[in-house]
Amino acid sequence: MKKFFGRRRSVAGFIAMASVWIALFAAVIWVVMMLWNWLMPALFTGARTIDYWQALGLFALCKILFGGGRGGRRWHRHREGMTDDERNALKRHARSHWHERWCRGDADQSEK
Repeated sequence: MKKFFGRRRSVAGFIAMASVWIALFAAVIWVVMMLWNWLMPALFTGARTIDYWQALGLFALCKILFGGGRGGRRWHRHREGMTDDERNALKRHARSHWHERWCRGDADQSEK
């Protein structure tokens, strides 16, 4: 068998690990559903109970709005290694890039 990251890889091991991750993800969605159905109707009179798929959508929406991944921590780790000059250059680049994109419409209107 071939080695992958110093370990022997097998189809059975991959299937077992994928099954564990899928089960954990399903359990998290179930917990979201249970918490919503327990708390929201008791706290807010107009709130209804939700089913599993609505809980999945709620979980995805919260993940998008509030983050909750490793992306932010990786970015902070990257910035910690920068010098002050590099940080300032990055800020200038980001400001000019986003200013061009978001203020393009304002510039067109001010010219008229």
